Amino acid sequence: MTLKVLVVEDARDVADAISFGARMTWPGCKVTLAPSGAEALALFAADGADLVILDVEMPAPDGFAVCQRIRETSPVPIMMLTVRDATMDKVRALDLGADDYLAKPFDPLELFARLRALVRRASGCLDPDAASPDFVSADLSLDFATQEVKLRGEPVRLTATEYRLLEELVRHAGTVLPHQLLLERVWGSAYVDDIHYLKVFVRRLRQKLGDDAAHPRYIRTEWGIGYRFVGAP
Repeated sequence: MTLKVLVVEDARDVADAISFGARMTWPGCKVTLAPSGAEALALFAADGADLVILDVEMPAPDGFAVCQRIRETSPVPIMMLTVRDATMDKVRALDLGADDYLAKPFDPLELFARLRALVRRASGCLDPDAASPDFVSADLSLDFATQEVKLRGEPVRLTATEYRLLEELVRHAGTVLPHQLLLERVWGSAYVDDIHYLKVFVRRLRQKLGDDAAHPRYIRTEWGIGYRFVGAP
């Protein structure tokens, strides 16, 4: 299957560099360029994408708004790029549904290392044992083979990163998983100090699962240590 990459960037030199890097990383991929938020949304609605690389500051709507609109209908991996490096901007991007965030100017090698990781997670190239049985805890179930999650029998739409985090937690149900361990297993060794990533994604999971942090049914915070899935299979 041909990988479809949507690059949303109004600086043509940056867009061309990303496009070149994508074609070198995934020979034969289809790269589409959008110089504005409006064009990006139109192109995504018309043809979709398997990976979105999204600049924050561009002709309206901006990258935050585009990310939110895309995430309303699709779990496609989204990498956000911006000249701003404030933690609050990163948290906002992740809260809106982005999978990762990189500040400009960036190292192309780092960008494509992160993009390859996003594509692997979205493609299901994880580390689970394909023969593993389904996981069921109360009214929550996971099918490790299909990566399908259901709550009270209804499908729960998760992004690849959200699913990967939930899977890591349920595969070690009852065990406290430290922040750094979760970050390394889900995002990679380069992220072990980015605890804000983990906090945002845990919050996103709790929202989708209807879980209450104060009285957790599934994910319990172990303060200063990490997280534990408290439901039993």
